[in-house]
Amino acid sequence: MPIIQPPSAAPGEAAALHWVALLAWYDRARRKLPWRAAPGEAADPYRVWLSEIMLQQTTVAAVIPYFHRITQRFPDLATLAAAPEGEVLALWAGLGYYARARNLHRAAQALAARCDFPRSPEEWLHLPGIGPYTAAAISAIAFGVPVLAVDGNVARVLSRLLAITAPLPGAMAEIATAAEVLARAPTFRARPGDATQALFDLGASVCLKTAPRCGECPLEPGCRGARLGIAHTLPRRAERPPRPARFGAQFWLTDATGHVLLRRRPGRGLLGGMVELPGPPWREGTAWAEDEALALAPTAAPWRKIGSVRHVFTHFSLTLDLYAGTVAAFSPQTLGGFSRPIAALADEALPSVMRKCVLLATKARPA
Repeated sequence: MPIIQPPSAAPGEAAALHWVALLAWYDRARRKLPWRAAPGEAADPYRVWLSEIMLQQTTVAAVIPYFHRITQRFPDLATLAAAPEGEVLALWAGLGYYARARNLHRAAQALAARCDFPRSPEEWLHLPGIGPYTAAAISAIAFGVPVLAVDGNVARVLSRLLAITAPLPGAMAEIATAAEVLARAPTFRARPGDATQALFDLGASVCLKTAPRCGECPLEPGCRGARLGIAHTLPRRAERPPRPARFGAQFWLTDATGHVLLRRRPGRGLLGGMVELPGPPWREGTAWAEDEALALAPTAAPWRKIGSVRHVFTHFSLTLDLYAGTVAAFSPQTLGGFSRPIAALADEALPSVMRKCVLLATKARPA
């Protein structure tokens, strides 16, 4: 794929001009991030790997406090590998996409067993939770391997730079080809980690989704999208089908000592290994009628509905009806779960949707 360039520049020269301008901008405007090495310092592969897993499907702002929490508790690979999975999930609780935490823990154990970090993308791809983008990003940033990782920010920058008008996700093959061409430039190969992070930063702070700041962009002179006046419309996206709706019911069962009944979800699948309030399976299309739900309650204690919680996952929306009940005492083993003091729930591996249920239950007034 040809690189769009100023008149008289050959394709290779155009790629070099792009990187020269971008790296000069990055040296002035780079973001200070807790996992990013300072200028002149070598990157820490552990922190790079950890951050790239956490940043999958998640914003930098959301990740930063979790990154601090996890690195304070697990400052290096050995401590993370030795930790129980439940502790990792508890620290991750609220960040979402919990398979990432399980894969992170499994990969940490595999890395600790081999006693080092892979360097090439091909080696990283053998580890749990690592796809082509993450493998390329870690290799470039941590080890200077000359590969260009294409995330959402990079795809947006390249689609505008080259005026790629085909809608996503179909356009990703064309964008990936453009990235390969750009990555052949000697100016990229000299600083692949910085160049990759420069594109991340440009997409995050200048080449914004809805209002690109083209006048501040170091690539604006060679940007075909800007010249055509269509940069703000790119990348285009194919129309998405409606998000299906699922419904469920959860039970907030407490005893006289201030404990609440919990259970752990299966290790695989949605929210695998996380902690939840008991309830029947979530189902699509039809809400649970109250008599249906109460027939599946963990005990025959009197129940009252205290409200509903709504949560949006990537591929579906979820509405949960929440019922509260109290018993003098219960045996969690008999009821198919375990109990925890209500005051200690902040330390449990509760996903965001369950934290919403806890908040609703603790705010509800007694009947």
